[in-house]
Parts: sequence; C-alpha cells; structure tokens
Amino acid sequence: MRLRRRLAFHFTYQLIAFSAFMFCFLIVLLFFLIKHISDEEMRRNFPTGVLNSIVTETVTENGKVLLDDHWKQLLQDKEMWLQVVDMKGNVIHATNTAPDVPSEYSVSNLLEIKEKRRLGEYTMDWQMDLTYKDPLLYLAGRIDESSDHLREWYARYQAGGRVDPAYAAELKHDLVSLGGYLHVIDRDGQIVQAIGKESEYKASYHPLEIITMQEQPGTYSTHIAVYRDPATGSTWVYHTPQDETLEKQPIMNELIRVALWTLLCVLILSLAVAIWHGYRYSRPLLLFTGWFERMGSGAYEEVLTPKDRKRVFRKNGKLRMRFKLYKEVIHSFYRMAEKLAETERERERLDRNREEWMSGISHDLRTPLSSIQGYGYMLENAPQDWSQEELREMGTVIREKGDYMLELIDDFSLVFRLKSEIRPQELTRLDLNELVRRCVLKYVNDVTLDANFSYIGGEEPLLIDGNAKWLKRLMDNLLTNAVKHNPEGVHVEVRVERRPGGAAIVVADQGVGMDEETRRNLFERYYRGTNTEESMDGSGLGMSIAKAIVEAHRGRVGLWSEVGRGTTITVLLPEVSVQDGADCTAHGKDD
Repeated sequence: MRLRRRLAFHFTYQLIAFSAFMFCFLIVLLFFLIKHISDEEMRRNFPTGVLNSIVTETVTENGKVLLDDHWKQLLQDKEMWLQVVDMKGNVIHATNTAPDVPSEYSVSNLLEIKEKRRLGEYTMDWQMDLTYKDPLLYLAGRIDESSDHLREWYARYQAGGRVDPAYAAELKHDLVSLGGYLHVIDRDGQIVQAIGKESEYKASYHPLEIITMQEQPGTYSTHIAVYRDPATGSTWVYHTPQDETLEKQPIMNELIRVALWTLLCVLILSLAVAIWHGYRYSRPLLLFTGWFERMGSGAYEEVLTPKDRKRVFRKNGKLRMRFKLYKEVIHSFYRMAEKLAETERERERLDRNREEWMSGISHDLRTPLSSIQGYGYMLENAPQDWSQEELREMGTVIREKGDYMLELIDDFSLVFRLKSEIRPQELTRLDLNELVRRCVLKYVNDVTLDANFSYIGGEEPLLIDGNAKWLKRLMDNLLTNAVKHNPEGVHVEVRVERRPGGAAIVVADQGVGMDEETRRNLFERYYRGTNTEESMDGSGLGMSIAKAIVEAHRGRVGLWSEVGRGTTITVLLPEVSVQDGADCTAHGKDD
C-alpha cells in the first residue's frame, strides 16, 4: 500500500507540476501578449490609447480613484493632465492639472467638450467608465500645437471656408517652416486646396480615413489636426511629420503568430519531458524483467548480477537516486527471492515428511487390515470350529479395527478439506465461554480418563463467529492430546480470556513437555512422532487438524513447552462486539 500510494503520488504530482508549469507558462505568456498588444495599441492610438489603458487599469474605492504611479509619470512626461468627474460634475481626482482647469463641470461644459474636443487652450480626450453603479468620466487634456496653429490660420487666412489666395504664400511659408502641409477638402472629401510640401500627392480622402487617422495616429506617417467649418462644410486638415511610425497590422495576425510560437514551445517542452520520463522509468523496468527471467529459471539466489548491483547501489550500499522510487520493489524482490528459496527448501523437507507420513499411514492401515484379514481367513476356513463367544470377540475386533481405519480416513480427508477452505462454510454467533465450558465438562464426566480438569472463564458472554462442530473438534483434539501424551493423573487447566487481540483459549498441562523437534513439527500435517509406546487410538493428525480449524476461523495458535515443565497451547480467535452479538444464537445444540 505504501508503494502504491507513493507511486500514485509521484506520478500525480509530476503531472500536476507539469500541468501547473504549463498553465503558469501560458498565463505569463498571455500577460506578456496582452501587455505587448496594449502597448502597441497605446502607441498607435496615442493619446486615446493612453486614456483607454488608464480607464481599464484604474480602480475606484469609496469614491477615491487609485491611479498607479507609472501613469502619473507618463502623463507628466507627455505634458498631459487627467481628471475624473463623477455624476454630479465634481472632479474626484486630478493629476498634473494646471490652475486654469476647472474643478467642476456643468452639463453645457461637458457637452461642449464632447462636441468640440476642446477646453480653452487644451485639446481634450474623454472616455466613460461604466464599471461601477455610478458612471465616471475620464478627461485627458493636452496642449496640441498643431491644433492651435490650425485654428489660428483658419482665423487669419480663411475666406469662404477656403484659404484666401492673398495669404496663400504667407501660409505656405509658415507650413514649410514647421515641416507640414495643409489640405482643404469639401463635403465629399475631395481636396480643393493643397498648400505646403508633399501636399499635391493626394487627391481625396475616403469617408473613414480622417477618423481612422485621428483614432490610430501611430500607424500613419503624419499627425493630423482637423478643423471643420459648419457654415461652409469645408474641412482643414493639417499634416505634421511623425517621429515614429508603427506598421498597421491586424491584431488577429499577431495573435496567430504568437499562438503558433506558443504551440511550438509547448510541443518541444512536452517531447523533452516525455523522453526524460521514458529514459528514467524504462531502465528499472528492464532491470525487473531480468530479475523475473532469472527467478523463472529457479535462480533464486542470484537476484542481482554484479553488473546490476553496480547500477542499482552505490559503493556505500545505498540505492541510487533514480531507483529510490522503487526501493520497496527492490527490497520486496530480495525478500521474495529469500522466501522462494526457503519455500524450495521447505518443499523438499515436506516431501520427505510426506513420504514418512505416508509410510506411517500405510503402517497404521496395514496393522488393522492384517488383523481383519487374519480373522477373515479363520472364519472362512472353519467357522464351525468357533464358539459364539469367540465369534463375538472376532466381530468386535473387526469392527474396532474398521472404526479405526474409518477415523483415520476421515481425519485424512478433513485435513485436506480444511486446507482448501478459507473459513467454515457455516458461521454462527457463539459464546466461547459456554462452548469451552461444556467441552471441558464432557471430559470431567468421562470416568475412563485418569486426569484432572479445571475450567476458568468469564461470566459475561465472549462472542465469536464460528462453527460449533469444528470448534468442539478443536477442543477434543487439544484435550485428548494433553491426556494422551502425559502420565496418568495429569492436571489440565483450560482458560477462556478476553485479550487485546481477540478471544483466547488456553489449554495448559504440567506434564512431560516436548523437546525442540517435537515443538517445531507438532502442527505439521506430514509429521508423525516416533513414540512407539502410544496406543493405536487416534490417527496421529489431531494437532494438524486443530491448527487447520483455528486458521479456518481466521485465528492463530501458539505453543509453549519445555521438557519436564509441561505444555501450554494458546488459541486466539477474532472477537465480536457485544452490540454485534445481540442476535447471538444458542450454541449448546449439537450440529
């Protein structure tokens, strides 16, 4: 579970980290793109672009306008001023304003500014901020010398909406000295007068051309100032050269170009990460494949070749960094190889024990069969020579030998049936105190046994889920074993206790005890003791069956014994809580 969680965490965190990195990378790229586009737009549309950016980035809280310092510095550098006007016409914020700029506006003032784009000597730009419940008006003013010159020339040199020919030479001198030129156009955009250098290269203006040149002045080679005479319908357009011209390019083209570069960068980065992942995680897998091949051929002792060991471990015995992710796997391989090698040795030992056990079983079966066969020959050859008493005795011996053989076969079958089952087929709620007490009581009342039994249990129910028939067989095997292998008059104490690990059954005697070999092999299915003084009662599988029953109930069995000091066998079974055992059924009935 630990390795699974760590692998899941490792790959998940890498995926999340890579996704977060790509997300941050794209976000940063998007911010740079937005800033670049904003700067380009601001340069193309100056000063309108500056006012748009200010309105977008400025926040108003509790009637106070929070204008960033870099905008204040820019306004100062460009010799512009800014005012923010609320719904009542009051100026709630002012930056770089001159003393002649009003601090409040009336309806007529604002309408005049909107119509003429002028406030006294200032050329005005304005924009509404509709973000908040009460709209705000941003006013930006500047001294536009071109517009001032155009108004002055119109006042001095116009006649009927056009340039008076008498003053054309004087106006041309002024235009040449300033490096500009003038177009006078009619209502249809046709140029009716052109004065100044390069003024003859154009014949007319398209309907949106002048508006576009005003809105995006940075994309044209000249800056224009426009004055329109409402009475005559003539429009004067004054062109002055511009220091820097930006190429007029659709924003979509720039977005596509940036998107293509972004996709290329993401593709290259993803390929690099994929190659790195493949190299890092494929090498351990190739190493594991070699391990499986060697273990498949039975070479359990050679998990790592010397070459593999140098690749996996440092000189100090620690794992290299690229293999630390799989440290549990590597250690598990070693443990598995050790267990497989031990299992192989255990299998060989069990094969020997099986052969010994089969030899013992054959011997046990041959002895009663010989008796049955002998009595059968006697009865077959001369039945008239035997008295009724002798015939009854022969029948009794044949029956007892047959019962013994059936018991031996039943026990043999039970061992393998318990081996193939994970838990009893039928589980019921049982009180372990009462079940063990009745089992002990049966032995106490058996006058044929020369042994002393005592029982110690609790008054409260000790509930388990189990099979009463099998648990009684367990107690019979434990108690019989305690009596059978000890001298007459041995004292056997049986206790039922509640322990932290579950419900415990303890069977302790103060008999002869066991040596180390007997302790080690007591519960082996294929182990048979060498005590030739034992009677033929029983099949020799009692303790093996007892252990199988305990394991079928998801419990465990423990053994303590010393020669001359006795034996104690402890069985620990899972306990059921009292609340869960409210529906406990009577366990005293025979199955």
